[in-house]
Amino acid sequence: MQFLRKLLKFLLWSILVVSVVLGILVAVFIYKVKNGFPVSYETEIPVITFPQGETAVLLFSKSTAFRHGESIEAGKAEFEKLAVKNDWFLYSTEEGGVFNAEQLSKFDIVIFNNSTGRVLNDVQQLALESYVEGGGTLAGIHGAGDDSHHWDWYERNLLGSKFSHHPIDPQLQEAPVALHPGADSVLRQNLPKAWMHTDEWYVFFDNPKMNNFTLLYTIDGEKIIPNGNMLWIRDKNFGMGKEHPVAWYRTTGNGKTFYTSMGHNATAWKQEAFVRMLENVVNWAK
Repeated sequence: MQFLRKLLKFLLWSILVVSVVLGILVAVFIYKVKNGFPVSYETEIPVITFPQGETAVLLFSKSTAFRHGESIEAGKAEFEKLAVKNDWFLYSTEEGGVFNAEQLSKFDIVIFNNSTGRVLNDVQQLALESYVEGGGTLAGIHGAGDDSHHWDWYERNLLGSKFSHHPIDPQLQEAPVALHPGADSVLRQNLPKAWMHTDEWYVFFDNPKMNNFTLLYTIDGEKIIPNGNMLWIRDKNFGMGKEHPVAWYRTTGNGKTFYTSMGHNATAWKQEAFVRMLENVVNWAK
């Protein structure tokens, strides 16, 4: 009997310890997703030789919160192919030192390739803001739109709305992506009016068109399951309605911004329409 009591006590303590450890791990993961872990910021200015007459593309893939590793690497590979095809100069990096006024001014477009968390220091953020408002273009892909950045200018001028959640069960869902008829002709060039795509469909609190953004692609938000409730988070069972934006853009100062919530995993980069859309974004930036 005494042995059974000791065994039961051991099992109960083991369950308690495992539960506490799991709880801590979940809490740490959620914190990282929403805030990113503190990092040092790269300030060393790189040496870059800009070829004359080529469209200059800065592909920035740093992440300090959730890292979409497979999609990031697939994106790098596709942009390398696009650069060869279009004679672009592509500078791909995860080092923030390039975010200085002199070097940024030489790029036609800056692309946040699933960048999450706080990736730039205050001075670098201001440099990027001035670059866009002075005539540059900033584009963001998927994770670049979550709520881990904590940067008011960025949220206001790139996203146009605050990220709420993404579906949990199922996380990835297939939906027809529909081209918006009023979009810019350069962005629409050679794009299909509709195509089937599977992704992690981000839900934002507001439709960005309410904040002077123009929609490029939408899905029917009533045809997906938007529920993002999990564990103790119980207020995320809502979507964006029938017109659910998944790509949009606007003029910001003298510059431009573009964002697409598509691109969660590497399979997105195998979609011809998705890659062509981003190719159009670079041409639109010139």
